[in-house]
Amino acid sequence: MKRLLLIILLIFLSAGCKNSLPQPAVISGESSHAQTTIVFWNENAAADRTQYYKELISRFEKENPDIHVEYVGLPKKAARLKINTAIATNELPDVCGVQSAWIAEFYNKGVLLKLDNWFENWDGKDDIIGSVIAANRRLAPDGGLYQLPNTMGMEILWYRQDWFKQAGIEPPSDWDSFFIATEKLTDTAKGHYGYALRGGDGAAIQLLRAMFAYSGETQFFANDGHCVIRDPQYIAFVKRYLGMYRECTAISDITNGYQEMVAEFDSGQAAMMQHNLGSYGSHQRSLSEDQFKALLLPRSLKGTIVQEANNVDGYGIFNTTKHPEAAWRFVSFLCSPEIQSWWNERIGQMPVSHKALSDELVNNKEHMRLTRQALASDKMRFYMPPMYLPNYRKIVDGTDTDIEQALMGNMAVEDLLAKWADKFEQANRDYQQKK
Repeated sequence: MKRLLLIILLIFLSAGCKNSLPQPAVISGESSHAQTTIVFWNENAAADRTQYYKELISRFEKENPDIHVEYVGLPKKAARLKINTAIATNELPDVCGVQSAWIAEFYNKGVLLKLDNWFENWDGKDDIIGSVIAANRRLAPDGGLYQLPNTMGMEILWYRQDWFKQAGIEPPSDWDSFFIATEKLTDTAKGHYGYALRGGDGAAIQLLRAMFAYSGETQFFANDGHCVIRDPQYIAFVKRYLGMYRECTAISDITNGYQEMVAEFDSGQAAMMQHNLGSYGSHQRSLSEDQFKALLLPRSLKGTIVQEANNVDGYGIFNTTKHPEAAWRFVSFLCSPEIQSWWNERIGQMPVSHKALSDELVNNKEHMRLTRQALASDKMRFYMPPMYLPNYRKIVDGTDTDIEQALMGNMAVEDLLAKWADKFEQANRDYQQKK
């Protein structure tokens, strides 16, 4: 355990370097003693997560009868537009799910409450992995803490073990064997495909993680300032990766977001899908334990295992709140070791709590053991996405439409990556000039 935590420390300390929205679901826990109401927005709502939050809110309100929590579940694809609209109209909630990639942007807009004073006086402070806190601080120019983390993600290749056994194929260990497997496991006559490609919402961030997992590189910008994703090795990989569309994937994959991709895998249409540990709960409800398994993304060209650094989710408090103390009590509740364990048992992501990392779930669940073993491996490497750029995630998410165009044959891969790299390079120049 000590070695694992040391590795995590090193990893995260290096990490800093249309017009209408779907109607959100609104629920609240029951409390007859509520005196203060706070509003919580979940930025990644789905049916299961809404139910889990409902249970947690009910529990929190029983422990804190003076606080009432109103829950608003935002569909993932609509969340950022909803939040940006709320920023513009000054109608923000008290608490919101905040991804690490959003910290710099929200800091730049001046909308997050600095959490340092509460954190330093919190009895759970020393239980949160210090390197995760340090990495989050590095994303804010003033070094402050603007997100309290509760999970860290690891990108996973989920595969249908029963399909592989029936076909007599070993699970892929490198990218060549991955692409070969997608071909062998595709049977269009049966409606079976080797891979569930994410071509819609979230396509770009998933592709970016696969690109670095393939190359083995860890630097996003070269010494001369150019963004490496325009280099030939990435062009070759993306051509092959996107080239699976229609050949080894369903035609409908061009619009796949998270839910569609997971549904395709869980319903028996696809042999493999890429996502993080957080889809475990869905797979578990739909499939038996002997039908699906997890792998880390295939080995890179360098023989290493490459993951995105500082891939952390957590919660922030908007500085427009009229109830900061109540908001902090709710956020710290959600990030407590007991709740982290409860959450990760149902969702499947790695906790950032020392105590939760030692619990039975992490030690006994195969996909969790896989992640821990990988973290302790001398083959593990982490690439450093420029999350310090205020518009980092805007650039990434804005590339989803270009990927769709590439899948349709309307944009060459070379042009896709050059356009993407140009945006990153310009954003980095602007950032460096303002420092």
